Formats: sequence, C-alpha cells, structure tokens
Amino acid sequence: MSIREDANHIIQSALLAAQPDRAVRSALEQASFGPGRLTLIAAGKAAWQMARTALEVLAERVSGGVVVTKYGHSGGPLGCLEVYEAGHPVPDENSFSATRRAMEAVSALDSGDTVLFLLSGGGSALLESPLIPAGDLERLTRELLSCGADIVEINTLRKRFSAVKGGKFAALCAPAKVFSVVLSDVVGGPLDMIASGPACPDTSTAAQAKHIADKYRLTLTPQMKELLDAAPISRLDNVETHVTGSVTQLCRAAETACRELGYEPCVLTDSLTCAAREAGAFLGSIAQYHQNTSRSLAFIAGGETVVRLTGRGLGGRNQELALAAAPGIRGLRDTAVFSVGSDGTDGPTDAAGGYVDGGTMTLLDHLGVELHAVFQDNDSYHALDLCGGLVKTGPTGTNVNDFSVLLIKR
Repeated sequence: MSIREDANHIIQSALLAAQPDRAVRSALEQASFGPGRLTLIAAGKAAWQMARTALEVLAERVSGGVVVTKYGHSGGPLGCLEVYEAGHPVPDENSFSATRRAMEAVSALDSGDTVLFLLSGGGSALLESPLIPAGDLERLTRELLSCGADIVEINTLRKRFSAVKGGKFAALCAPAKVFSVVLSDVVGGPLDMIASGPACPDTSTAAQAKHIADKYRLTLTPQMKELLDAAPISRLDNVETHVTGSVTQLCRAAETACRELGYEPCVLTDSLTCAAREAGAFLGSIAQYHQNTSRSLAFIAGGETVVRLTGRGLGGRNQELALAAAPGIRGLRDTAVFSVGSDGTDGPTDAAGGYVDGGTMTLLDHLGVELHAVFQDNDSYHALDLCGGLVKTGPTGTNVNDFSVLLIKR
C-alpha cells in the first residue's frame, strides 16, 4: 500500500475502535435502575450512537426521552425518543428548544425514577439553556473560540451563564436518580469540564472565571459579570457517573493499526494542548531527525490543539496542524503527517482533518499558494483542498479528541 493508503487505514481503524457502543453497553449491563420510569437524555456529537446502543440494551425499559446532536450526526428516528439536531460549536435556537424539551422530560420525576444521561463532547453547545440573552451568548462563544482559549477555559465560563451546565441539569432531575455515562473529549478527563458538566459538581471558581475573562479581554455585560460571582453547585447526591472512552483509547487504537502495517509506533502524548501550528512544526522536526532511518516509524500524538483566529478563511485545528508540518517534511521520501478529529468534523468544515506528505509544499508552490498568507487568513481548508490533502470521514458516531500521526515508511 502507498503511504496515503496506510494513513487512510490507520484513520478508519482508530475511529472504529473508538466507537462508544461497547463501552456504553458494558456500563448499562452493570446498571441497576429503580422501579419507576427510566427517561433517557443524550447530548453531544455521539449522542445518537450512544442512545441507539442504550435502546438495544434496555429495550422496552426506556419510557421516553430526548436526544440532541450536531447537524448531520443523527442516524434517524430512535423508537420512543425525540431526536433533535442543533448548532455546534455555537448554540442556536434548536439547541435551546431541544434543551427545553429535555428539561421538561425530567421536571416531574420522583425518587423512584431514573434519568439515563448519555453525554459526549459537543454537549456544551447542544445542551444549553442560557441565563443571558442568546445574542450575548453567541458573541461570547465566538470570542472564546477565536481567542486561543483551551476547552477547560471555555467551559469554565460557559457554566456561569447556563441553567443546565455545572451540575444544574442533574439538580433539575432531583429527586430522581441520574445514571450518567460520559464519553470523554477533554484532555485529562476532568469530569466537570466534559460538555461543561451538566451532571457534575463544578470545581472551578469565580476567581478562575474572572481571570479567564481578563486574560482574553472578553466583552462581558453587567449581567454576565454578576453571574460570574454566583455560587456553583458543589455537591450532587443523586448522580452515579461512568466515564468511558478517551483520547488514550484513540491513541492506542492508532498504535495498534500502525503496528499491523509494519510501523514501529511511538505514542508521544495523549495530552497535546499547544497551538496547532506548533504541533505540526514539531512533527515535521521529528521527521527531519529520522529521515535516514531504515525502519518504518510512526509517531502518534493525541489531544486537542488550539488555533488563534487572525483571518476569515476556512479551516480547523487539525487541518492547520497538518499544513504546518508540510515545510518540515518537504522533499522527504515516503513521509507523511495527518491529523484528524475523531468526530469527523474539524472546525466549521466538512473535513475531519488534513494530510500532507513530502511533495505537498512543492505542489503548493507550483500552484502559487503562499503558506504564510494561508495561516494569516486561517484558510488551511482551501490550501489542502488544492493539493488533495483534506481528510473526509463524515460523522463518525464518536468524539474523543483528535489524533495526529507522523509516518515514515521504509
């Protein structure tokens, strides 16, 4: 196989291994629910897949519920459940209306009832009932996404302005029990930061939230400043949580796929959180150091990089990471770098990520593409499209961060 075919195989194998089905099934087969109603609420990019598995396991036991996922990530009707698609990464009116239905579904439960809460990454935008005007929330979300803040910083602020985040959704379910199955998409897996922790006590503080707002010079209204001081929910007695899946699992799956193809794999980290361009340049420098190797090597890094928006182009962090590696591997034989979001989407695009090899820079030069200008305009999508470097998988049904791989084929 060619090195591009190797890359495609590794991507598909890793994404297949990271599907939430097995983990959700395992968590539910060990669960013990009360005698009353069982209401299913699922939110996130993997919500539909998780809910489908739950229905397969629990059959007629589920009395009803709500599923809300990103546009294009639903696989169709799910029995007795209401299925919604909504905005991500910026919440929209569909996010709000679906969340209202979820809140209504859990509002009249008693102590014998249970809420099966299936949560995955993207839930911060998809499950939302704002305490501030929708316009203010949209503006703040766009500021946070463009300033270079990481996911923990973003979710620390999101929780302050929401009626469901920071444990508030679980509080709405009381006195019913909440059995929560969480697919982790946050590096390090801090539970209260995954989808902004709707069923988890908030461990962040008002001081931390204010520091983040000051650090990025965010525009806050007087109402928003007042909400920063609100006391968080520090305790929930009605929640049992099972965290399943992670970027570690994704990296291990990529490692196995590389080894099966004859590469000697090395997982560099599963907590990559630097700027996307820096990560790409670093992988390029590793390739230069090993260019004279006689063995096939694979270097794997998982995590979630960040991009600071300086232009109005189209792209995502994985596309920018891959493109940033292109200068470092220019002219190197059988060498490639690819980076992929496990949910199948990267930024506001239809691509999951990007792929570059030793010939990418030569092709871009021939096409008259100036890489510095591309990065200034954050337009990695169109540059990669010109050289056949976009990776498109479609919605994958999972969401456990990103993974980036350097391949050196011998």
